[in-house]
Amino acid sequence: MEALAVVLERPEHLALNRLALTPAVEGDAVVAVSWSGISTGTERLLWSGRMPPFPGMGYPLVPGYESVGTVIETAAGSGLRVGQTVFVPGARCFGEVNGLFGGAASHLIAPAARLVPVDAALGDRACLIALAATAYHALSGIVPGERNLIVGHGVLGRLLARLTLLAGGTPVVWEREPLRANGTFGYAVLSPDDDPARDYATITDVSGDASLLDTLIGRLAPGGEIVLAGFYEAPLTFTFPPAFMREARIRVSAEWRPGDLAAVRALIEGGSLSLDGLITHRVPATRAEGAYRTAFADPACLKMILDWRTCS
Repeated sequence: MEALAVVLERPEHLALNRLALTPAVEGDAVVAVSWSGISTGTERLLWSGRMPPFPGMGYPLVPGYESVGTVIETAAGSGLRVGQTVFVPGARCFGEVNGLFGGAASHLIAPAARLVPVDAALGDRACLIALAATAYHALSGIVPGERNLIVGHGVLGRLLARLTLLAGGTPVVWEREPLRANGTFGYAVLSPDDDPARDYATITDVSGDASLLDTLIGRLAPGGEIVLAGFYEAPLTFTFPPAFMREARIRVSAEWRPGDLAAVRALIEGGSLSLDGLITHRVPATRAEGAYRTAFADPACLKMILDWRTCS
């Protein structure tokens, strides 16, 4: 079996190639992909060649870990059925071509246990489930009415703000890019220069800017926590005395866990957590090269979706 796949041959050189898929084994399912999302965090680093050493890293590679499609083959007892809509958090089914994270392809073969059934009515918005689970995983203890600072107003920052509101907190978001700051969101979006507060109990950074740590420590309340939920290409350092004076805590929030995914699925299916207004760009997968450049260079692009439905 073959698939049409996005292949990063080397930094800033992308091709759409037909690749032979590793044959399915017991426990696998085959998925015809409808949509996949482009991550402006990890995939930007892969695209630019600035990704720090990472297990499975190496070119050529198939990127992507936000895919949604239809099960076209699965074994009895897998818990899935043919025709079911599933979220696929990447795959490693491309032979000698690295799958990091291996979701940007017309067809995928992956262990059935890793696939997540989703409501078909979500359409391409289901690609956002991984980011929603990542935001949920990053949430620190929300105290009703307490203000929590979120740094960055991309998709992950917006999902964090929405989840904070659901938990009873009061999110404040820092964003310098006017295209991402303007609008009505149900919470404050400010330039850091316009925010005098220095008493945040929790600051969650999703910007990926390794130079911000001292600034964020200076905005903490005593005993406050900084949650690093972005992906940082440069080493992070901080000046010790201000952190010492505040007894600052620093936590790294990595990948979502199955419990996070279950929690956000329940919120989405129950109508509490909306995924609306987060996908700004949709293009056919055949235009993938231009789509990647737009996703990484255009501040108006919150989330780019590749449409694979006409690819075979």
